[in-house]
Amino acid sequence: MKNELTAKDIELMQRELDHRRIELRPQLLEAVKEARAFGDLSENFEYKAAKQEKNRNESRIRFLENMIRTARVVEDRSGADTVGMYDKVTVYLEEDGESEVYQVVTTVRQDVLHGLISRESPMGSQLLGKRVGERFYVQVSPDYGYYARVDKIEKERDDGTVPLNRY
Repeated sequence: MKNELTAKDIELMQRELDHRRIELRPQLLEAVKEARAFGDLSENFEYKAAKQEKNRNESRIRFLENMIRTARVVEDRSGADTVGMYDKVTVYLEEDGESEVYQVVTTVRQDVLHGLISRESPMGSQLLGKRVGERFYVQVSPDYGYYARVDKIEKERDDGTVPLNRY
């Protein structure tokens, strides 16, 4: 399966990957060496903590390499009056009688608590391509769904300010 990412996603991942390989990896290896020199490894907390941090860095490097290698670049081709990637959208949720503001992003940048929803999520996939005033149905599960309406679209672009998720 290809990961659908923007060119900016890949650029941010490559930047983080370079930092982790070139700067962080040597520092963490040195920290492990220093902690190992403290003696008995079975009771050496500094060694265990340094080793754990080194392993966490290596895991993140593998994750980023895999994401970049399997990426399929997607572009926003939305019109001036339709919802596209990185647009801020005010949505009226009929069931709740409330409005919410969402920004549709790629999966690697989603943060639902801050209104950043994935383009693959039920709401995100339904929002893409909609116009102001358009009513739509969001199917969350086989047993549950709800109606919503687009009230406002603020056109935005991917300027890199939305950070990558830290898995």
